[in-house]
Amino acid sequence: MNLALIGYGNVGRAFARLLHRKRASFPFRICGIHTARHGTAVDPKGLPLEPPFGPPAASIGEFLDAARAEVAIEVTPLDPTTGEPAISHIRAAFARGMHVITANKGPIAHAYHALDEAARAAGVGFRFESTVMDGAPVYSLVRNGLPGCEILGFTGVLNSTTKIVVEAMRDGLSMQDGIRVAQRLGIAETDASYDIDGWDSAAKACALANVLMDARVTPPQIEPRGIGRLTTERVQALAATGKTVRVVSHAKRTREGVRLRVRAEVLPITDLLAAIEGTSNLLLIHTDLMGTVGTVSINPGVEQTAYGLFSDLVDIARS
Repeated sequence: MNLALIGYGNVGRAFARLLHRKRASFPFRICGIHTARHGTAVDPKGLPLEPPFGPPAASIGEFLDAARAEVAIEVTPLDPTTGEPAISHIRAAFARGMHVITANKGPIAHAYHALDEAARAAGVGFRFESTVMDGAPVYSLVRNGLPGCEILGFTGVLNSTTKIVVEAMRDGLSMQDGIRVAQRLGIAETDASYDIDGWDSAAKACALANVLMDARVTPPQIEPRGIGRLTTERVQALAATGKTVRVVSHAKRTREGVRLRVRAEVLPITDLLAAIEGTSNLLLIHTDLMGTVGTVSINPGVEQTAYGLFSDLVDIARS
């Protein structure tokens, strides 16, 4: 299958490296890459890991027409307030009969149901496993592993950057120092304030609720509260009493609808949610038939996010 990548940052490059490693068993080929920063590269015979970028295509539509791919991979940076321009990128691919895989949680948080309907109308696949938990199976777990279960809610620690920052502050560093650590690891959003102020967690919570609980909510409706006001002194004082801070995402099904909350919470270090450190993440899914089941990703990085894209691609190819 031929692929067109929209975006070629840390995740896009990790995905390209993974395809290169697995090309003997999975003959996928990147024939087009479009970026706002580097420009556009297209070659129907396949592009190298470091492609020769030329001037940017005039539009996403022009790029997709030139690439002539079967699958569009959308990996542009998150805009948690609107989900754009990723939503428009995905619609443009659907309009050309392309399957779409995205690691961008914005479209799922803002327009999941409309995009899902558009994919069905176009007769193409739409996958997004890497939008939450860095590629660990969440949506596929529910889709394939929990038949007949109603999702009653979930609880999760879903943002890695804030954990890295809190741990740096516990060690006496500043918040900016912690952000720089997360940036060096390649896990911070392009605009790190989206992590710090809780918007990344809110987008993930909305994505999960929209897909798993038919919630039809968007991040601005949650009004998240992150760790922006946290100080090194406060973190160290909490540590001295056996406590820490985590940005926790909650969802609960009620008679009035699905309620979501994203807050920085003070937790005992013995709490399951507090025990998740570094880039590790935890999601607990509450169901009517199976009780509570969980997924943990242990110290994932961009390679695991790239694997989530890869697993979606294999799923589409097999179906």
